[in-house]
Amino acid sequence: MENNFDVIIAGCGAAGLYGAINLPSDCRILLLCKQELTLCNSALAQGGIAGVYKSPEDSIELHEHDTMVAGGFTNNPETVHILTTHAAHEIQAILDFGVDFDRTPDGELHRTLEGGHSRHRIFHHKDATGAEILDKLLKKVKTLPNVTVLEHAMMTGMQKTDTGFSVNVMQGGSCTVYSSHFMILATGGIGRVYRFTTNSKIATGDGIAFAYENGAEIRNLHLIQFHPTAFNDHHTRECFLISEAVRGEGAYLLNCNKERFMDRYDERLELAPRDVVSHAIILESRRTHSDNFYLDISYKDSEFIKNRFPMIYEKVLEQGYDMTKEPIPIFPCQHYLMGGIQVDDNSETTVPNLYAAGECSHTGVHGNNRLASNSLLEALVFSRQAALDIAKKLPDAPKTFTAAEFPTKPNPQKIPKGLRTEIRQIMQDNYFVIPNKEKLPEGFRRITEIRDQLLNGNYIVDADYVEAKSLATVAYIILKEVL
Repeated sequence: MENNFDVIIAGCGAAGLYGAINLPSDCRILLLCKQELTLCNSALAQGGIAGVYKSPEDSIELHEHDTMVAGGFTNNPETVHILTTHAAHEIQAILDFGVDFDRTPDGELHRTLEGGHSRHRIFHHKDATGAEILDKLLKKVKTLPNVTVLEHAMMTGMQKTDTGFSVNVMQGGSCTVYSSHFMILATGGIGRVYRFTTNSKIATGDGIAFAYENGAEIRNLHLIQFHPTAFNDHHTRECFLISEAVRGEGAYLLNCNKERFMDRYDERLELAPRDVVSHAIILESRRTHSDNFYLDISYKDSEFIKNRFPMIYEKVLEQGYDMTKEPIPIFPCQHYLMGGIQVDDNSETTVPNLYAAGECSHTGVHGNNRLASNSLLEALVFSRQAALDIAKKLPDAPKTFTAAEFPTKPNPQKIPKGLRTEIRQIMQDNYFVIPNKEKLPEGFRRITEIRDQLLNGNYIVDADYVEAKSLATVAYIILKEVL
């Protein structure tokens, strides 16, 4: 197989796939997928994709305003404008790829409401929108002869070269160096830096760590969204998400006494933005001295619930709860990253020809808190921005490739057991919803110690090592920012 490409894209979620689709057809592209193609955070997105598309009762200005309000007006107005004005183009594009959004009885696209939105503007496929979009993007990518896809391909190293970038990729136990003129990091979030997360198991912040090591600016990594309604099964690290859309359709939040409580904290009640609801739950847990909270939509018609939320209904039923008849247990959980690799309007990082898109990037559109269902939209809009910018630069790209060397140390050892577990517990104890200011300095000291140990030790560079180093780097940056 060819080892040199015009563009290497790390990550096969919505941002990575859509970036490949929007690059020129004569551009040679290598898509690196850490595990199987369907395992990514995009596939887990339930609620939908927000946007003003053929919506006479809505406006781009309203979508912009809602986004700014949710973000505490710390958002970047320029990128928010790009996000909202490009929404119609991206929604039309994925419809053309065959994405099957739900429709009303008269055949019109159905729009639902979610917390923080002032209009019904969420397009969705039942409660599995991300999986539907990913499926259609994958089918499109597989038709492109200029795209090479490598599954179970773990990027263990990345270096800037005179002609672009080189990556060391481990696949099937052996490593191969691939080189390119341009690179797009679309590696997703950082969920596994926490003990409990709604993210997939591969969301370990690898792309952010590699960008940081190569001198890229990382900004606002401490801006982490904790989703208020993860299914409260703390027996597993990957917590099942109960979509924002359930509250959008009228579900009530209940405390340990099965009483509604949001009126104590916000006039928007259950439809307040996610950070507000998560804070309210933590404060209510302190007031009641209980971590038992529930989401209740059982007063609605049972057939409506089953048809509107088939996946959620089946998932919680498997755990012994029938959401058509009873409240289901929930509690806040790490969900989404607002910060990340700093990029400009074209998704280019501070390292020339290195781009980042999707959750690993920091476009500034989310501010302090992401508005529900803006994440899939951001992934599409800004991966296309990257593709368009790269297309302009391709004619002037070097004609040659420089391959970097990735040396190994003699007689390396496996990393010590327990480091990743310790990192996760430190983050869970120190920086969850409401930070523990007293514990933070000691947590940062220990994280720094672990990271130095991993960077300077003589360890085998395998998947375990890369994950541990990435988690330690991400945790280090987060705690350094907040101290």
